Amino acid sequence: MHRVYWEESGNKNGVPVIFLHGGPGAGTAPTYRRFFDPDHYRIILVDQRGSGRSTPEAETQDNTTPHLISDLELVREHLEIDRWVVFGGSWGSTLALAYGQAHPDRCIGFILRGVFLFSREEVDWFLSGMGRFFPEAARAFANHIPSHERGDLLAAYYVRLMDPSPEIHRPAAAAWCAYENACSRLIPSTRKSGRNDTYYAGALSMARIEAHYMVNGGFLEPNQLLDGISALKDHPAVIVQGRYDMVCPIGTADRLAQSWDGAAYKIIPDAGHSSMEPGVRSALMRATNDFRSLR
Repeated sequence: MHRVYWEESGNKNGVPVIFLHGGPGAGTAPTYRRFFDPDHYRIILVDQRGSGRSTPEAETQDNTTPHLISDLELVREHLEIDRWVVFGGSWGSTLALAYGQAHPDRCIGFILRGVFLFSREEVDWFLSGMGRFFPEAARAFANHIPSHERGDLLAAYYVRLMDPSPEIHRPAAAAWCAYENACSRLIPSTRKSGRNDTYYAGALSMARIEAHYMVNGGFLEPNQLLDGISALKDHPAVIVQGRYDMVCPIGTADRLAQSWDGAAYKIIPDAGHSSMEPGVRSALMRATNDFRSLR
């Protein structure tokens, strides 16, 4: 049985905002509250199934996009919230759109970052395309898999990540997360790029659940989120996108912005994928400040 962690902070009587984390599988952290003015917003953070402080850790059974949407509705109803601002980045943008299209009357507006629509093209890019710009990280990612299995890295990783033995799934999770982390910032951290021998708390949830959703097409119909965007045409929206986002390339955000009449589209010229890069962080905080006039 899944137990989903949620928390609230800020102004109990303020405008509700739901923060949807990435991955899927990444979980939330206290720093994410800082995107929102606590005097104005009632800030809700949720660790999605199998992620963060939700249990069981890294559980994929009954873990689909419809399950996550249902969980958000349970949290909203439990907190007696009529409508809320929906804020999501990366996979969180995917879930925000899927939730909003399922429950448009429960959404005040949307703030999205690093847009991902879960197309086959985007998944293929993650697995092989971004390695064109980070060849050392891609080499370490591929080298974790025996050469005869490298023709289908997703399948090879999925088998290992789903294996019950920590001796098998932990190094696979470390390699998967090292690859993604190495590609996430325009200016990399000082940690050596492509390193694949460090396992950390949360790595299994991130890697296993991401692979689970990739194998299953995000539990979405092809082109579902773009095809359904008319359901949100009357909702205010801001799309923030790093020009050099290699995890979720800008073409996807651009397609969404061109399909969503009225959405504000903010391209950050000196940023990659991470929400913590200075330009992206500032743009997101400006968006939440601009949304303070909405209820």
